[in-house]
Amino acid sequence: MPYQDIVTEDQRLVILRTLEETNHSANDSIMQKVLNQYGHNITRDQIKSHFAWLQEQGLIRIEEIASTHVAHLTRRGHDIANGRGKAPGVATPTPRG
Repeated sequence: MPYQDIVTEDQRLVILRTLEETNHSANDSIMQKVLNQYGHNITRDQIKSHFAWLQEQGLIRIEEIASTHVAHLTRRGHDIANGRGKAPGVATPTPRG
């Protein structure tokens, strides 16, 4: 698998896991800061692209408030974040512990 695909899949997993840990919702600005903490230097536009892709897969729901996008985790997204399912394009989580 190409390096960029690995990075993209990891970024999407970090988004889902962050939503799982933060009351199931977060905005694009907060998500950018979280991804930076995980070593992903990513723009808000890239976050919004990931949000759109994840929504198309049924893993999140997006709410637009002015120019800010707020992502809400769906039940399917919850399952993927916790390793109880797989979604092509999202890294498979390792067990937490």
